[in-house]
Amino acid sequence: MSTEANINLQEEWKPSKNPWLITAALMLAVFIFAIDGTIANVALPHMAGSFSSSHDESTWVLTSYLIASGIVIPMVDWFSKVFGRKNFLLISIVLFTVASMLCGMANSLFQMVLFRILQGVGGGGIIPIAQAVLLESFPKEKRPAAMSVFSLGVLLAPIIGPVVGGWITDNWTWPWIFYINIPFGIAAIIACHEILEDPPYAAKQKNVKTDGIGFLFLSTWLITLQIVLDKGNNADWFNSTWVCWTFTVSVIAGILFFISQLTNKDSLIDLKVFKDKNFLNGTIILVMINLILYAALAILPQFLQTMLGYTAFLSGFSMMPRGLGCLVSVLICAAIADYVDNRKLVAVGLIFIGLGGFVFGFLNLQISTVNILFPNFLYGLGMGFAMIPLITLSNNTLTNAQLTNASGVQNMLKNIGGAVGTSFVATAISRFSQVHQHYLVDNLVETNSVYITKLQALASALTQYAHPTVAGYMAQNTLYNQMVQQATLLAYMDAFRIFGILAIIVIPLLFFIDGNIPLKQSTKTNNKH
Repeated sequence: MSTEANINLQEEWKPSKNPWLITAALMLAVFIFAIDGTIANVALPHMAGSFSSSHDESTWVLTSYLIASGIVIPMVDWFSKVFGRKNFLLISIVLFTVASMLCGMANSLFQMVLFRILQGVGGGGIIPIAQAVLLESFPKEKRPAAMSVFSLGVLLAPIIGPVVGGWITDNWTWPWIFYINIPFGIAAIIACHEILEDPPYAAKQKNVKTDGIGFLFLSTWLITLQIVLDKGNNADWFNSTWVCWTFTVSVIAGILFFISQLTNKDSLIDLKVFKDKNFLNGTIILVMINLILYAALAILPQFLQTMLGYTAFLSGFSMMPRGLGCLVSVLICAAIADYVDNRKLVAVGLIFIGLGGFVFGFLNLQISTVNILFPNFLYGLGMGFAMIPLITLSNNTLTNAQLTNASGVQNMLKNIGGAVGTSFVATAISRFSQVHQHYLVDNLVETNSVYITKLQALASALTQYAHPTVAGYMAQNTLYNQMVQQATLLAYMDAFRIFGILAIIVIPLLFFIDGNIPLKQSTKTNNKH
């Protein structure tokens, strides 16, 4: 059979079940995997207390999950050939569900990180397989609607994760944020087993060769990269010898991985998809959006709990407007995507994300809840407008047979973006606060009349509770702590402004993506002819 005939056969294949029934089964699995990327965010202080670990160490619970799934994602196409795509998806859901139960049973940070790695390995194949199956199950003119539902799950799950995690943590105990996955995981296993089927090009294949060298380079690259990202700040980054060596190993392993994928006939991933400029530029923008999404979700609960005294539930609940904004933008996209150039929708989405970052960049410690809700709503609008049409645009020019591999590559890079964002923002808060302290402490001097006036007033008020000398020290310590708090606040503001800038600077990449001809317009034109 010729290559052209084979491609036509691939494009003509249609599932026997209703595509929306397939969507419902897949979204069960997608939702529990996506929600677990952020559900532990608000519970980190509780976990740190249970495991007697620092806050920085507790973030390994988040990053280990992302990086483990990142290693598995590019191998999805290979695993699908070895086991059959449906079987591999079922194995992934089973492993994810079992690992969720083990996470809830963990009684040390080492066990928790180990089981989160196992959970990430199990969940790594869920998103790319679901994305590929949905894209091939619907005709191209209906893909925007399918991607709206898919993106709604992928976007809403991380957003409501902190809300669910906060409520469970405050009302039950943190292990239940993992136990809650078990019934949904079982339901997803049953639904996918009964409804899904493999097309000819995704069925189990014989004599599939293993790219062991590529897997070794991939694992070395991502694991060493995550070690540098997680521990680099505590070790003073490149002033530390071991960080320099580890980062060097990571860079070399990353380069060797991509070289091996280009030269190895039986590679883990097919990098030829990057020749498609829609896929290349769309993936770059998606990686940046994922970086912003996970970084913002990592620091906002931390800011609300440590700076404003919110409970775990309230800090998660304050992010609910993201879900509302996302829902609104999904509905708008579904209604108008057939009539407008999708690149315009993506540009509008990135502008909303940028505006959300800039609004957060003017926080203070006297803000009301509305000041948190509004920029979160902007973030939600932006995520929906940007990601939904962008996933469709970046994959529309690929063949069905390329979709599983392309989805794997794209989601691997998105996961890396999320992990980098989570680690970067922790470092940014620490370093920016040190910089601001360096400048603000210059105001706590005897030559500053404002400082002296406040110091004397505070010391005078404290003398009724302590000796005048002790009251003076207490007043100095109080004002110093206020200065440190202000420096930390300024650091958070800087981080959010950076998010806004990052969202705006990727907009020009949209000029390198071929816009889709609005389907309704195309239909009218054809009818005229």
